[in-house]
Amino acid sequence: MDTKKTIRKVLFAGIWLVIGGGLLTLLVAAIGKKNKDICKDIDISVRANTGRSFIQKSDLLQLMNATTHGKITGRSLSKVDLHLLEASLEKNVWIENAQLYFDNKNVLHVAVDERDPIARVFSTDNRSFYVDNFLKKLPLSDLAIAKVPVFTGYPEKISKQKDSALLSQVRDIAEFILNNSFWMSQVAQININDGQKFEMIPVVGNHIVELGDGSDIEAKFGRLMTFYKEVLSKTGFNKYATIDVQFARQVVAVKGKPMTKVDSVQLRKNVEKLMQKAQQMHSDTIFTTDAVIERPLMTKDEPEDTKPVSNTKKEKITKLVPVKTTLKSGYDEKLKKPRAVMPEKD
Repeated sequence: MDTKKTIRKVLFAGIWLVIGGGLLTLLVAAIGKKNKDICKDIDISVRANTGRSFIQKSDLLQLMNATTHGKITGRSLSKVDLHLLEASLEKNVWIENAQLYFDNKNVLHVAVDERDPIARVFSTDNRSFYVDNFLKKLPLSDLAIAKVPVFTGYPEKISKQKDSALLSQVRDIAEFILNNSFWMSQVAQININDGQKFEMIPVVGNHIVELGDGSDIEAKFGRLMTFYKEVLSKTGFNKYATIDVQFARQVVAVKGKPMTKVDSVQLRKNVEKLMQKAQQMHSDTIFTTDAVIERPLMTKDEPEDTKPVSNTKKEKITKLVPVKTTLKSGYDEKLKKPRAVMPEKD
């Protein structure tokens, strides 16, 4: 019995030695094959959400060759550091993420995710750059131009903390406009004034829309849409110089100069097209507001005050609600147009 047990143990050990030896041989052969295998080709793909790429494949290939100090094709696979190449690609400001791998035909696949600009910003010192949804500032590119909301008047000198806060508001406003085809068509630009408040300049109409800061932006544009549909569609888009929607449940309108007959006819055509589009998009959406406050056009010489209106009277937006106030006004030196300024309450 002892002899049989010993024979079994020897056979068992022998089998495992053979298996282990075979695995070792395969491993050595695989390592040797890998050392002999070379990169046969490179396949680069750039995924861009906008459909327009801001980086060229040739630039990416040049960057990778510079990282490896020579061409990658024809190089042994064991000498290609994929992690190093990924890190070098992600240093490019336009690249959000990069993934590299070899397939079984020794082809290097490079998949790059491009950053998605959501706004173009013009600063007061004549610089221009894009911003993505991660608040990353992106340079302009000769390859493509992003069709995104435009912001002007970005302050030249601003602290890092204030810069981040202001860019966050730019992002919120830009994302709202990008997701609404009507406002993408109607918003010509968003200006940032000296007080870092936002003013919308429209495509149709000769007025300025005071938005205030970037908070509650959907509600503010909702009030503006209601005002467009219920008031300006009847009175004309050039009746008011300024429309202030920054305060909750009210719209403050400042009268503008009358326009010529030719301008009136052309504007009416533009308004009809605009309101048809608005009706199609917002037929199922209802916004409400407490009051529309109408004021006459202000002059440059009048004193300035900025106290908000407190109006508790409930009226439908189809009616202009008279508000008995002591009129205060202001003038925007930068845009050379009167701006909405709140009167003091009686």
